[in-house]
Amino acid sequence: MLIIEDLQVKLADKVILKHIDLEIRPGETHILFGPNGSGKTSLLMTIMGYPQYRVTAGKICFKGEDITNRSINDRAAMGIGMSYQRPPSIHGLKTSQMIRLCGKNGMNVEELAEKVNFTSFLERDINVGFSGGEIKRSELLQLMAQDPDLLLFDEPESGVDLENIVLIGNTISELLQRHMKPTGDQTVKEVNKSRTRMGLIITHTGFILDYVSADRGQVLYDGILACKANPVEIFKQIKQQGYEECVRCAN
Repeated sequence: MLIIEDLQVKLADKVILKHIDLEIRPGETHILFGPNGSGKTSLLMTIMGYPQYRVTAGKICFKGEDITNRSINDRAAMGIGMSYQRPPSIHGLKTSQMIRLCGKNGMNVEELAEKVNFTSFLERDINVGFSGGEIKRSELLQLMAQDPDLLLFDEPESGVDLENIVLIGNTISELLQRHMKPTGDQTVKEVNKSRTRMGLIITHTGFILDYVSADRGQVLYDGILACKANPVEIFKQIKQQGYEECVRCAN
């Protein structure tokens, strides 16, 4: 459903992504590691369609269509949603209004909000005075309302306390249909086939791996994508040796 081929991107006059190739199939979730300034957020913003991230070569295809030059609105309508690391505060727009704008007709806002313990925040302006955990729950509620096919998460555990990380981690797992397990005569292969949503998650701390089972991990270093492997094993390697081994692989 998502295929990126030889993608090269500039921000202002600086090359920030170099020859990126990435494929995420229906039902798959990928974890993206990398040090600060390596281009992780830039990749997500490019997939989402922010115009300041200028594609100079390559292409992005989603659901069989070339979306390289599509607007953010088009991409959202096609089924791409993103949870931001530092979303803005919006004065004068209540959270409940935003949820209704994101969601489908007939959606029960209060029922969705209960799932992330957010009903008491619905009539507050978006993110105004919210803690880190409250902002993340607000982002998740908007994604739940949008119900996208491809979910992009930029450091969902960043700025979140231990109490909130459990709720956030479990909610992300449910959104990505990773909570589904074989029961009775149902095989693992059948469960995997029944998953349709895709995910790409940026993480620094690795905490999200305690709650979301992922299919593949990759490392982005200096704009280059490398080290495709089991995400748990990659994170173990990073904790032991930093990103030095990943740089060796990239070169």
